[in-house]
Amino acid sequence: MSPSAGVTRSTLRQQIADALRDEVLAGRLPPGREFTVKQIAEQYGVSATPVREALFDLSAQGLLASDQHRGFQVREFTVADYRAMAEARALVVEGLFRNPAEVAVRPEGLASIRRRAAEAVRAAKGGDLDVLIGYDLRFWRELGQFVLNPYIADFLTRLRVQAWVFAVHRLRRDGMDEDVLWFGHEELVEAIARGDHEQVHAEMRSYYGHALAWADRLEARETKGSAEETAEEGAEGRTDGPPGPGPAMPPQSPESPGHCA
Repeated sequence: MSPSAGVTRSTLRQQIADALRDEVLAGRLPPGREFTVKQIAEQYGVSATPVREALFDLSAQGLLASDQHRGFQVREFTVADYRAMAEARALVVEGLFRNPAEVAVRPEGLASIRRRAAEAVRAAKGGDLDVLIGYDLRFWRELGQFVLNPYIADFLTRLRVQAWVFAVHRLRRDGMDEDVLWFGHEELVEAIARGDHEQVHAEMRSYYGHALAWADRLEARETKGSAEETAEEGAEGRTDGPPGPGPAMPPQSPESPGHCA
């Protein structure tokens, strides 16, 4: 293989991975949606090899689940998953800022981060979820460049992407408000710029507090909904006569999205 061919394939692999990640984050590839390498290759008009590599990359990032016989599936994150993501990021970030040797704030990088922060807050207040996700991810990714350990920075970015995959469908369903979204991006940047570690910790506690409080509300809602469904099923099952035939299952289209068991 020539060097140019290798570069081209590597670039195509990344482009496909980025495009699919954007589809998942935008909600156009919902949780549980199944697809194969062949389907994605035909959709983008490329060979199977870079597609397969891109899908395995996204699987390694925790966004897809793979099955040898059924192909790939957009991963479904639970409320417990989301809570664990928030707690893991909180522990790592708190540890980083308590150890200044692990973080090197570069003043020349703050201008760009301030712009990302302002745009993220503007999108959050305006209810523009697509714009918010993009700027929020850039904001945290650029902040992560101050972390001297690249493995920690990559871990934090990966968790943030996974958290948005969990959140995007629920926010589109329920709407966005101040009880769910956090608007402290700008305050956090200024605290970092001043070297005010106490204020940094306060802003981060606010950030993770919002996430965990939302997880609690979602869990309570799902528990209530499950209890109501169980009660309804019990009421429907109490009849004076013998049970009749159940409703027919709708036919499954080959293109219908699958679901995790």
